[in-house]
Amino acid sequence: MGIGDTRVRGIAARAGGWSARHRWAAVGIWVLFVVLAMGLGSAAGRVDVKESDQLKGETHTAAKIIEDADIKEPAGETVLIQAKEAGAKATDTGFRSAVAAVVDAVGATGEVTDVTSPYDTKTISKDGRSALVQFDMRGDSETAGERVEPVLKAVERVQKDHAELRIEEIGGASMMKQYDDAFGDDFQKAELSAVPVALGILLIAFGALVAALLPVALAVTAIMATMGLMGVVSHLMPMSDTANSVMLLVGLAVGVDYCLFYLRREREEREAGRDAETALRIAAATSGRAIIVSGVTVCVAMAGMLFTGLAEFEAMGLASLMVVAVAMVGSVTVLPALLSLLGGRVEKGRIPFLNRAKGRAANGAPGTRRRADEGSRFWSAVLRVVLARPAISLVVATGVLLAIAAPALGMKTQQLTLDKEFGNSLSIVGTYNRVNDAFPGGSEPAEVVVKARDIDAPEVKAALDDFRAVAISSGASRGPVDIKVHAEHDVAFVYVPLVGGSDQDRAERSLELLRDKVRPQTLGKVDGVQAPITGQVAGSHDFNEQLVGSVTPVFAFVVVFAFLLMLLSFRSLTIAITSIVLNLLSVAAAYGILVAVFQHGWGASLVGATGVGAIVTWLPLFLFVILFGLSMDYHVFVVSRIREAHLRGRSTKDAIRHGVVTTAGVVTSAAVIMVAVFAIFGTLSMQSMKQMGVGLAAAVLIDATIIRGVLLPAAMALLGERNWYLPKWLERMPDLTHDESAEAASVPPSSAVEGERVRV
Repeated sequence: MGIGDTRVRGIAARAGGWSARHRWAAVGIWVLFVVLAMGLGSAAGRVDVKESDQLKGETHTAAKIIEDADIKEPAGETVLIQAKEAGAKATDTGFRSAVAAVVDAVGATGEVTDVTSPYDTKTISKDGRSALVQFDMRGDSETAGERVEPVLKAVERVQKDHAELRIEEIGGASMMKQYDDAFGDDFQKAELSAVPVALGILLIAFGALVAALLPVALAVTAIMATMGLMGVVSHLMPMSDTANSVMLLVGLAVGVDYCLFYLRREREEREAGRDAETALRIAAATSGRAIIVSGVTVCVAMAGMLFTGLAEFEAMGLASLMVVAVAMVGSVTVLPALLSLLGGRVEKGRIPFLNRAKGRAANGAPGTRRRADEGSRFWSAVLRVVLARPAISLVVATGVLLAIAAPALGMKTQQLTLDKEFGNSLSIVGTYNRVNDAFPGGSEPAEVVVKARDIDAPEVKAALDDFRAVAISSGASRGPVDIKVHAEHDVAFVYVPLVGGSDQDRAERSLELLRDKVRPQTLGKVDGVQAPITGQVAGSHDFNEQLVGSVTPVFAFVVVFAFLLMLLSFRSLTIAITSIVLNLLSVAAAYGILVAVFQHGWGASLVGATGVGAIVTWLPLFLFVILFGLSMDYHVFVVSRIREAHLRGRSTKDAIRHGVVTTAGVVTSAAVIMVAVFAIFGTLSMQSMKQMGVGLAAAVLIDATIIRGVLLPAAMALLGERNWYLPKWLERMPDLTHDESAEAASVPPSSAVEGERVRV
């Protein structure tokens, strides 16, 4: 019986049927789509997010003033000269000689401008042991790291001549160079290693090279197509390197998962004795449908990032949404065509000693493998306990997850300073700490961007002087406050070292003092003057404020639309509610692990990290959206299988057992791949990347084990037939369920011959 002989419903079944009948056309269209997308993207080029569009509020206003004035701020550099002996002072002859040597040495490189002596700028610490020589790098600040090496070497030569002093450089360019030297290829290595890791796990899962290559090939081509589409779309909504990395991460995860779900179901049906044609039809009607439901749900979750109002998040959300949509379409179109073309050859390249029984069962020989509905022995044993005592299992598992989630109640978020981001892995971190100790806030001062109708007007000059004086007298800064005027643009930059330095909380209090007291009393009294305050501390503060404001709309959008999709897809109010609750519990547990490890430092050494007292600002919302979407992969797949078994006439409890144990293999394989890929990012040196990698990996692991293996079956067992409850007033809603799976399941197994081609 072919697909054409059976009336089918649903996009997935129809797409699978068409692709299997027109397999060369389907493959050709997919290849053409990937090539065209890449070509168009290359021709269009990618437009990246501007700095002025990164944030709203004062930081946005300041960046906009600078952009409109076309002022190119140079990369500022500082040389710390510090006496090693307690009694030595900046007024000593040897110290003055070292300062003069630094000024001459850096100036002689020809790479710097505006070199200032600490004796002119008064940048000498209160204890008199430290002084700062400051200057700017010539040329574009974004490429200054490529030109700073001669300056660094000049400073090193002076250090050799003055061993009694500590002479070291820090600044935007030197930090950029040291970061690139140490970690510049970290991301590339992580991204490149993700593919072979996934392939290796798939080889173990399938035991055959061709079967393992299919999911990776689908994921990689989906990523390639999306990279091209990002270039085109960026002209409407700018993209970024971060969005590109997130897209790759999500694309690999869902691309492999979707193909894995489809391929394992088709393989399972063939191993059960069905002919290749019927196996493909059942896979299209069941796993294909689950992929579409899951894909649409993930897309909705990713779309939640568009409500943050943050350009970086909007770029990540749109890029992730696109790669999920492309991977979903590829899974239900080109994959059935490839499986139809390959037939039994999907088992080619079998790895010795891996899944030998499965390899023989591909021929349909009876008794060569365990029956498909027996599933995993491990999960069968777990399910026996869970289904025998569902109430106890539910209470224990929920208690465990709530205990894991408990630390999240004290979550603190902030942008990580250099010392927290890199710890001791960069030598420049020590310089950063010494500068902050001697000149609190000096390494990352607040920057007041003053725009006036006439920056040289007497009242504006007087207000600038007043601002400098009040900033220090108010306790917001200990100075020195530096003012740089761009008269031709009627703009001035005021650099204010904040009291608190690298202590983010104290620095933010100093910032609030500047904004709420110092500015209104000085610059705020001059008509026509704008004075937004930006800088690292201000950016972190404004980012936090905007992110907190966007949490409610993002949360509401994702939860409400995910609920509606589950309701329409399964026509069960109970399934929709439990899906949301379980996913929220999974995310909460991930938050708890993050706070325990990275905020409190509990077990941080196990993941090569340290407790830094905070979670990076952008991560909680990012994790919520990503995890809520990705966890639907497993949930939809497992619940679809349970529903399918129930439609065949099994009791609810038996359907639960069947659905969980028969999907255990594919869910485990998919989870292992996700955990391995995310864990790679947890090995990077940046604390924020460690937090992201560990958070994602932990959440996926919890989701695939405690949630899907214990909580879901326990909850459904307790609910019984109420799992399928739908109020009468909701019965008129659109019916998006596809029940052809039950019909396909009635097709008796046949003795397909390995290698036969399928005409459908």
